[in-house]
Amino acid sequence: MSGIWRNSIFCLRRGKVPQRCQSGNPPVAPLGSRILTDPAKVFEHNMWDYMQWSKEEEAAARKKVEENSAVRVLLEEQVKYESEASKYWDTFYKIHKNKFFKDRNWLLREFPEILPVDQNTEEKAKEFLWDHVKTNAANSFSRMHCATMLEEKNHYKKSSVLSDGQSKAGSNFSNLDSEEHRKGPLKPEPFPGSNATFRILEVGCGAGNSVFPILDTLQNAPESFLYCCDFSSGAVELVKSHSAYRAAQCCAFVHDVCDDGLPYPFPDGILDVILLVFVLSSIHPDRMQGVVNRLSKLLKPGGMLLFRDYGRYDKTQLRFKMGHCLSENFYVRGDGTRAYFFTKAEPCTMLRYK
Repeated sequence: MSGIWRNSIFCLRRGKVPQRCQSGNPPVAPLGSRILTDPAKVFEHNMWDYMQWSKEEEAAARKKVEENSAVRVLLEEQVKYESEASKYWDTFYKIHKNKFFKDRNWLLREFPEILPVDQNTEEKAKEFLWDHVKTNAANSFSRMHCATMLEEKNHYKKSSVLSDGQSKAGSNFSNLDSEEHRKGPLKPEPFPGSNATFRILEVGCGAGNSVFPILDTLQNAPESFLYCCDFSSGAVELVKSHSAYRAAQCCAFVHDVCDDGLPYPFPDGILDVILLVFVLSSIHPDRMQGVVNRLSKLLKPGGMLLFRDYGRYDKTQLRFKMGHCLSENFYVRGDGTRAYFFTKAEPCTMLRYK
């Protein structure tokens, strides 16, 4: 199940932002045109369109899910799986390292939007976006300075109504303040990728099975920067220790996207693309919307969130045994990691995708 969501938070400014055109490497057979007519060619594409189940197949799948959902995991165990989620993923990567999942070389075929915007983008639009970045960076990294300035200005106002001698001191401060003002607006603090013009974030990067195919492509786009995070410190360490990791164009960091209070190593509103592939399903359904809401604030006007995850009645769901169901369509694997299976409508609602 895949989807693209355009950030609509800045919809009032969208007219000033160039529509992102796809790269020169669109899928050979775009989504919507992949119709399987010859069963022998089933492995030619990573996914197919309009695959229709027979009524008998759908009924059998429903029955299987009803059976494996009949017995739920005890509540105290569910609490443990939630509170110790990072521990289970750390153990997973400690055992499997980067040998479990294959590199997602299909990623750029399915989501060509990952590639940087065309170099011929209007200069005016670039200036607008850069102004937006500077504003967000200054707001995010200069709050303490701004608070101090506000305090000092309030002090000056108080001084001006005191004795002449004290007013003179206030006047001197006013001159200093004007001098500071003449130096120009506050410059944003540098952050990883601050000089880039195109920025991507992969959430739940794991051992780097998406990171390195993307980095390989971005070698020809030095103006681009890739952020990647995972709440498993073991996974992030695997990414950083990989021979293809380039700190000059990539920043891997440990982050729990369910924790709204955790800061990112960059300001809000600067990302062109967020990649959310087989990640949301591992999060408790009650926390998914909060995660999406927080991530949306990281996107710049016209930015995109690219989503792909498990669909309802996927064979992975049907293979679960009784006693592994946490809640409706939400399961725990034998290793303690979890998976949710979406209907098409659910991510559309969460991502406000129309």
